[in-house]
Amino acid sequence: MHRFALISGAILSMALAGCQSTRHPAPDTTMTTSSIVAPEGSPATGTDAALPQMSSDSRLHHLAGRALIVASIHDLHLQDKEVILSFDDGPIPGRTDRVLATLDHFGVKGAFMMVGEMAERHPELARKIASEGNAIGSHTYQHENLATLTFDMAMKEITRGEAAVTKATGGDVNFFRFPYLADSRKLRGAVAMRDMVVMDVDVDSKDYFNTSPAAVTKRTMDLLHKRGRGIILMHDIHNRTATMLPTLLSTLEAEGYKVVTVQFKKPTAPAEMASI
Repeated sequence: MHRFALISGAILSMALAGCQSTRHPAPDTTMTTSSIVAPEGSPATGTDAALPQMSSDSRLHHLAGRALIVASIHDLHLQDKEVILSFDDGPIPGRTDRVLATLDHFGVKGAFMMVGEMAERHPELARKIASEGNAIGSHTYQHENLATLTFDMAMKEITRGEAAVTKATGGDVNFFRFPYLADSRKLRGAVAMRDMVVMDVDVDSKDYFNTSPAAVTKRTMDLLHKRGRGIILMHDIHNRTATMLPTLLSTLEAEGYKVVTVQFKKPTAPAEMASI
């Protein structure tokens, strides 16, 4: 079980595992197990970099694509050169803020899969994410590997996380991502029964690796070039992610990609059928 730790003299920074992006439940033993709490190659100073100094006029950009209305996972169909920007494990002050500022600069929205405990600690930031029109999802309460739990224990972790994010944001939680993508058919069906759409992963930025922001951008684009479209996994708890995001979005824009905004619509068919 991953625990959060207060860093002395610093803005609250959390030690939290990155999310595996393969569709297999076994954790990736090559990934780092905690977030980096200082810029790469620098000692912790107690503060993160300032918010990016960018024009707020999103009309200068043409990265925003269509709104995709989804009632179930089967509606998450992307066309060539369409991406969904998803961010796990937050929110965290100083980094999520920078991510939001970058999204606003480019006039696009993301999908934020919040850890319940993090949302409880930072409800104002959680509400800000929701108020700016981003899709809201939960990522369990304490980022448990649900494959190691009984079904009842896993559901308790899921529902507790959903409740925490709902309370923090003041709105419905319509999306869900399994930590480490450690899922099961039974759990996926149970999540769908709660009117939440499971957000899978197509392109893993691996921003939880202790590498440079430039390396994260290159890895992401290399994988995206192979697929041509997809849901991109990032983590708004990492400084390198907030740092590399403007370059990533500029690259996507220059290459003609569009960022899709996902919006939830309650399914008309029974949820258990929609999850199959």
